[in-house]
Amino acid sequence: MSKTLIKRFITGCVSFGPFHLTSGETLERVTLHYESVGPASAPVILVCHALTGNHYTVGTEDNPGWWDGLIGTNKYIDTDKFQVITFNVLGGCDGSTGPTSLNPNTSENYRADFPAITIRDMVHATHQALQELQIRKLAAVIGGSLGGMQVLEWGLLYPAVTDKLIILAATPVFSDYGIAFNHIASSAIKADRNWNDGFYEAEFDLKGLEIARMIGMVTYRSSDLFSSRFNREKANDDYRVSTYLDYQGEKLMRRFDPNSYLTLLNAMNSHDVGLNRGGWRQAVKNYQCPLLTISFDNDLIYEPKQIKELSEHVPDSFYYHVQTDFGHDGFLTQFERWGHVVKEFLE
Repeated sequence: MSKTLIKRFITGCVSFGPFHLTSGETLERVTLHYESVGPASAPVILVCHALTGNHYTVGTEDNPGWWDGLIGTNKYIDTDKFQVITFNVLGGCDGSTGPTSLNPNTSENYRADFPAITIRDMVHATHQALQELQIRKLAAVIGGSLGGMQVLEWGLLYPAVTDKLIILAATPVFSDYGIAFNHIASSAIKADRNWNDGFYEAEFDLKGLEIARMIGMVTYRSSDLFSSRFNREKANDDYRVSTYLDYQGEKLMRRFDPNSYLTLLNAMNSHDVGLNRGGWRQAVKNYQCPLLTISFDNDLIYEPKQIKELSEHVPDSFYYHVQTDFGHDGFLTQFERWGHVVKEFLE
């Protein structure tokens, strides 16, 4: 285990193994990188990140994390009152074991040989990492999108560990509509001329991943937001909305691994909390702690009506809907519209 301490901001990594996957395969060694912010003696809140997120949830003043608007000193989740910890997910590419990691059997990076994983595998791995850090109890688990899928599994796999569950923009089963968009994104990556069945050369840019990101950006936000932001304006003879998508695609291509992207998409596709539990409506009756679900207007993939129905089937559940033009990305912005609900639920 390695750690770097800057005030109350800690980054480190935890290793353990062997780790058995739900597929029957085994990873001989797993390493998960993490960020922890807040007093060591305070109640612990676990954050689960989304598809292209990482463990830098709070970050620093110089490099703010992706949820710094929600979490920090005197914020909705107050790091003077809570210790907030986030792990880069199993299968990710920000230090944790995934396709970019070294395969001990070949002494080369896994790349396309990395085994298929599920949301349950992610949760089991994170739980093991918490055990290594001597964290036995969680005040809450919170996450949005892919992170929300993990939260849903946390409450069923480890019901005695956490006191509260907070699910944002996630449903108990990933929809066929979501699988369809993931298929288009996956096809774009695999159709890239430099893809080479996942064993692409590092010096080549994979335009397929850029296109996959563009597809995602369209599903993450609403038509009204695009219209108000771009208004059919042009810059250098190209529509501003087009250059915006080009920029977002290139930015992700520079920081994210395509094999990791596919690994996590496939894990999302397999998400179903009712699998081997009698269906999701039966499964969610087994939650033993309070549940907060938050949906966002104009969310194409994780429809509010499905999240509301989830809440209606859970005995001790609270549902809140956010009016926003940001659609699915609402859980990453406009914290003033819903952060108070999280704060009240935690208190």
